[in-house]
Amino acid sequence: MQFYYAPLEGVVGHVYRNAHKANFKYIDKYFAPFIVSDQKKGFSTKDLDDILLENNNGLILVPQILSNNASDFIHTAQKINQMGYSEINLNLGCPSKKVVSKNRGSGFLAHKEALNAFLDDVYSSQIAQHVAFSIKTRLGKTHPDEFYALIEIFNRYPVKELIIHPRIQTDIYHNKPNLKVFKEALSLSQNPLCYNGDIFTVSDYTTFTNAFPEVKAMMLGRGLLANPDLVNAIKTYSKIDKSVLKAFHDDIYAGYRQSLMVERNVLSKMKEIWYYLIQSFTNNETYLKVIRAAISFVDYEAVVERLFEEQEIDVHSGYSQ
Repeated sequence: MQFYYAPLEGVVGHVYRNAHKANFKYIDKYFAPFIVSDQKKGFSTKDLDDILLENNNGLILVPQILSNNASDFIHTAQKINQMGYSEINLNLGCPSKKVVSKNRGSGFLAHKEALNAFLDDVYSSQIAQHVAFSIKTRLGKTHPDEFYALIEIFNRYPVKELIIHPRIQTDIYHNKPNLKVFKEALSLSQNPLCYNGDIFTVSDYTTFTNAFPEVKAMMLGRGLLANPDLVNAIKTYSKIDKSVLKAFHDDIYAGYRQSLMVERNVLSKMKEIWYYLIQSFTNNETYLKVIRAAISFVDYEAVVERLFEEQEIDVHSGYSQ
């Protein structure tokens, strides 16, 4: 099985990725949070910094573009290719209302003729000779049956990999992934498939792979945020090492202190990470409240030190016997 780290906006930037790569094993590819294509504005400093090769320490990274305009997409893809990348991912999965309201992300799935025209322009362009395009998609916008028309569109093009999160846009992350439609996708797709959705524990992984042994690639997101060592747990049935988790945290914290500098901004980033990471610990609720309330580095560091000293790793965090 190939394991990919999902492009989680606002969390899995280059500081996080570098820390993860340095402390944990077995991630085959990291996907960068989306860049919105815009020929007039170009790259923001933040977007550029996130995908610079020198900021990603040799890890395998796939940049992602959010777009519904083929000309803008092609222009942005050319710029990314010039930076040294030969694979780019198209985001057709983001369920955010702000994104969907502009007919981007999973909102673009509701406009099938426009989507087909977009892909036709992209795959007919010169950049398609130099870059392989993968696609991250949902099943549709409002109903899973939309997927049957979408897969016909995707099959017209040489998609490097179709990464399917089998929910619809309106699900956001509620309800269960629709494995019935995903199973049909396996037989319908003429392109390689990757699964994404609700793999939080070893038990989740085992259940899925028993049902779908033919799947050879899996993208993990929230499960890895809660247990950064989840893939190692899957491969070796081992529990995350608290000292390694502490080193991982310290690398992220130091990275943000160096890159963001402003105390409030650093703490905001760390609090967002702890929303998920706290699940790795037993008796965690009180600590999370104190972390969220921290307004200084001193306060933050004190509660984190107490957490690592006083609490044990939750054996059910990414690990199920």
